[in-house]
Amino acid sequence: MDIATIIGIIVGLGAIGGGIFVAASEAGAGVSGFISTSSFLIVFGGMIASLSVAFPMPDLKKLFTAIGVVFGGGAYKMGDYVDDAVSVAEIARKGTAELEKNIASIKNPFFRDGVQMVVDGYSLDELTEILNTRIDYREIREKSQADLLKTMGNMAPAWGMIGTLIGLVIMLAGFGGEEGGGTEALGAGMSAALITTFYGAVFANLFFLPMSAKFNLRITHTNTLQSMLVEATRLIHQKKHPLIVREKLNSFIPPKEWKQEA
Repeated sequence: MDIATIIGIIVGLGAIGGGIFVAASEAGAGVSGFISTSSFLIVFGGMIASLSVAFPMPDLKKLFTAIGVVFGGGAYKMGDYVDDAVSVAEIARKGTAELEKNIASIKNPFFRDGVQMVVDGYSLDELTEILNTRIDYREIREKSQADLLKTMGNMAPAWGMIGTLIGLVIMLAGFGGEEGGGTEALGAGMSAALITTFYGAVFANLFFLPMSAKFNLRITHTNTLQSMLVEATRLIHQKKHPLIVREKLNSFIPPKEWKQEA
């Protein structure tokens, strides 16, 4: 679980709720006007409708997967993967048969597949090309999930504006009718109309656009990790000494995670 995401949402909702309460108290007004089922339905339903038009159904089914990735945390640090690669390099120097016995103990499936290619006798160029192709097309698939979140963030304010226009039309029609409520009705109607824009802005700027940004950061992190594992696989294929493996792989990670012992 990514604690930063949870904290950010809680702090954001707390700031909004606190600001509403303070402002309403100073104005002598209530906060019930910020609760509107119709506004929520227009904004959220509109976002789903826009997604359905913009993306095919197989991509839409990945929406909750994308949200799960944002909330999921990666406890395994890059330095831990360096340690794993060094351990595999030590085993590889004992021979292919010994390496094959220990493949099942490799936790990362991408790295495990790379080492399996070494055992199966793939050439250095072949395994490099295959693994890099996997990185490229994984990134394409994950970018489509990030685009789902970004589209929702972009569409939320637009649907908020549509809801506001709907509210204004209803308000002005009632204000000009025989049963119009005068300036008090105009003020209440304007407040109800603007709440939809408020919902759209909150959905976009607290939830979906930040989620899309974090998802893209996760993609970048995974690209770096897998590029490092490609290099690790190449070094293992070449039967490089574990010290050399560690020093080369340290180039991919922050210096604070470096370890010198082999």
